[in-house]
Amino acid sequence: MRILALIVVLLAAAAIVPAIAHNTSGSAGTARNGQSMVDPNAPAVQIGGPFTLTAGDGTTKTDKDFHGKYMLVLFGFTFCPDICPTELQNAATALDLGGPAVADKTNIVLITVDPERDTPAKMGEYVRQFGNNITGLTGTPEQIAAVARAYKVYYARATETDPGDDEYLMDHSSFLYLMGPDGKYVSVFRAGTDPQEIANTIKAEIASH
Repeated sequence: MRILALIVVLLAAAAIVPAIAHNTSGSAGTARNGQSMVDPNAPAVQIGGPFTLTAGDGTTKTDKDFHGKYMLVLFGFTFCPDICPTELQNAATALDLGGPAVADKTNIVLITVDPERDTPAKMGEYVRQFGNNITGLTGTPEQIAAVARAYKVYYARATETDPGDDEYLMDHSSFLYLMGPDGKYVSVFRAGTDPQEIANTIKAEIASH
């Protein structure tokens, strides 16, 4: 079952990345080899949309609460041993590298894929380790499933355990989405993207508007 789950993750990533490559009028990111991530023949795919979730302080947050600024959205979970904290740190570093021109106009949002363990309080405590302009969001399993579908994110429990066992990991997509001040999709970054590249992409997008 673990092997099957990993195969599904790889197939999902292979299918999603070309389709959600930058397909709006903003500036696109570039891959590490200097070539553009953009596939000009990729079909337009609807990424993102309305959501209602719960923040670390227990307040209800909707997508509209983040309108007016750019938003870096990633999905993960607080028990994640490596990828999630690395990508969250990369996002925070990108805003630092971009300076006030980027940091003052961009929010980072971490949405859990593990709502059973990630309570609002745990999400709030977790994101505070990475910076002040980061919001951790959780919700009911149904709410998380809905927002994951909206962002074309795959997730599933990875380790076979007893139902009452809290020692498990989650398989999930690890893309970082850049959303515009209007809440619409702008661009996507693969895991491991250089924070400077992320900062440059946001700067270019801000400058173009």
